[in-house]
Amino acid sequence: MTASGVLTVARLEFRLRIRAGRWRWMLGAWFAVLLGLTALVRAAASQNTIGNRGTRGAVMFGVVVLVVLALALLVSPALAAQSVNGDRERGTLATLQVTRLRAGEIAVGKLLASWGTALVFLAVTLPLALWCYLEGGLSSVRIAGVYLVTALLLGVVCSLSLALSALLARSTTSGVLAYLTVFALAVGTVIAWGLLTAVTEQKVAVRSEQCEDYVGGTETTPPTGVNCRLVGYESSVARPDRTWWLLAPNPFVVLADSAPAGPVRRITLPNGEVVEQPVDVDVLGTLARGLHRIRATPREVTYETGTSYEVPSGVTGAAVWPTGLAVDLLLAAGALWLTTVRLRTPTDRLARGQRIA
Repeated sequence: MTASGVLTVARLEFRLRIRAGRWRWMLGAWFAVLLGLTALVRAAASQNTIGNRGTRGAVMFGVVVLVVLALALLVSPALAAQSVNGDRERGTLATLQVTRLRAGEIAVGKLLASWGTALVFLAVTLPLALWCYLEGGLSSVRIAGVYLVTALLLGVVCSLSLALSALLARSTTSGVLAYLTVFALAVGTVIAWGLLTAVTEQKVAVRSEQCEDYVGGTETTPPTGVNCRLVGYESSVARPDRTWWLLAPNPFVVLADSAPAGPVRRITLPNGEVVEQPVDVDVLGTLARGLHRIRATPREVTYETGTSYEVPSGVTGAAVWPTGLAVDLLLAAGALWLTTVRLRTPTDRLARGQRIA
């Protein structure tokens, strides 16, 4: 595989896309929609109940990048899902295959073209990220980290869509399956995690205080129990720490959990100690803390009124995104390998109805 061969295929693909002429309108509509959304989020973040001057940018950026990822996941499959079988239907794929270009060069070149087009859509949103940065509460490191992970996720989707285009003879079928694959990653993983967590609940023995009667009590003090005793019973406890891996490949999970630390606020405790607490209005940070929480193992916690099984306050688990991103990149590498295999010539067998040239 040579760089010149890969770039040759990529340039051909780019010229075909630019020649269509509709990409300017698509980019314009893409930016206009996101600009309107950013303005709405900015107006909402200006409310005192949501954010302030120091956190407004973080609020805006968190919402905007999640929407950008969602829209990009809808655009990316269309850029690669018909790249191979579309050329085969038009009779132009064989022209490439009979040249000195190798199958790997054709596959990587087509991937770079579709991925590069997706990155153009992502680059158009950079002015919006700059707007969020100027609003405050956002660091350049966080913007760079989020955009890097988003770019990798778009490459994963393009690689999977390209493999479906090489495996299937009909461009319509590959397009539909590409969108179903994105749905499975973004929504199917959440559904599977919820169902598996529900059916793998653990039975535990807990105790709770029961009293025959309660006396006293005011508006500020609770009543006092009479003849109280601890009663044991069996309860079910969810164990998401055993099923978190199903959420790991989800693009939104990877993006939120991999984002560098967001804004914090300083709180002075009664003893004079100053501690830093994450801002609740930071969407990405809130999602990341929730993901870390589900990886923590629940254990028995004792209270004055009994016991329960839960994750103690302040206890969190490890990050989810390294596993998720590794799985996504492995899927992308496997998809690229399948594409290369399907583009090798000569071909021993062809699918029914598939043309050679």
